[in-house]
Amino acid sequence: MSSIALLATITGEDMLQTGFSGVALGCKYALIALGFSIIFKATGVINFAQGAFVLLGAYVTYTFTQTWDLDFYLSVVLAMAAGAVLGIVIEALVLGRLVNEAPVTVIMVTIGILFVLDNVVTAIWGPDNRNLGDPWGIDTRDLAGVTVADRDLWTIAFTALALGGFFLFFRYSPLGLAMRAAAVDPEAAMAQGIPARRVYRVSWAIAGMVAALAGSTLAAGSGQLSPATGALALVAFPAIILGGLDSPLGAVIGGIIIGMVQQYTALLAPEYFDWIGESFERVSPYLVMILILLIRPFGLFGTKEVRRV
Repeated sequence: MSSIALLATITGEDMLQTGFSGVALGCKYALIALGFSIIFKATGVINFAQGAFVLLGAYVTYTFTQTWDLDFYLSVVLAMAAGAVLGIVIEALVLGRLVNEAPVTVIMVTIGILFVLDNVVTAIWGPDNRNLGDPWGIDTRDLAGVTVADRDLWTIAFTALALGGFFLFFRYSPLGLAMRAAAVDPEAAMAQGIPARRVYRVSWAIAGMVAALAGSTLAAGSGQLSPATGALALVAFPAIILGGLDSPLGAVIGGIIIGMVQQYTALLAPEYFDWIGESFERVSPYLVMILILLIRPFGLFGTKEVRRV
């Protein structure tokens, strides 16, 4: 097939619609990446249990909507509160006892928590797919000649609200300022009377809240809810590495970049690069991550490590 014929098969409308769906997908990744970023910024540890928090938050939302017959938006808020409680409990009972341990020990514990919570979810709700009961379903609307899903519009709105909430919290609240100070210099912060344990506990609570919101958006519409939903957190991992582990803004921008790369790869690769095989969009986020890290090892917005010799 000639290049002119190939160009004719993909229209400008296709590119625009793919761009919008990429931003929406990236916002879902961004919500997951925000949880990773908050924990790392406060504790210096990568929380691999974040995927289980996402999964559990989605199932709790399902229980509130389908079993308790509550309003969907109220269910999401309650699931976020439950996620915050889960984060506080895990920090108090498990991770708070590992404060002076090596980071690799804490990381291995978070991996163990991931497997435990995954099995708890399957034991309680079973392995079958479930309908979250969100109010958007598969509804769409036309915007500037592009068909967009209502759930994608709400996902973008949720992400914008979450990022705005993070900005206000860290910029103006006393606890947010304390968390920023503890992240910059933990020893100096403790010397000024900032309790490290409270900072850690709040960080885990925030991570649980954001995870529940992310789980609700991932399982909305035709996505369906299943025990495999939590595995999507691994796809969001390149987003947090790309944006910078300690940057919430980087987490959002990294998520959007990864989402758009994945969607445009799914659109263009079968037409122009069919020799790379099927489902290459699953690999493309990791390739982008590697390329960025070769140029900026600390990510796009991460803090560069300073070593004194």
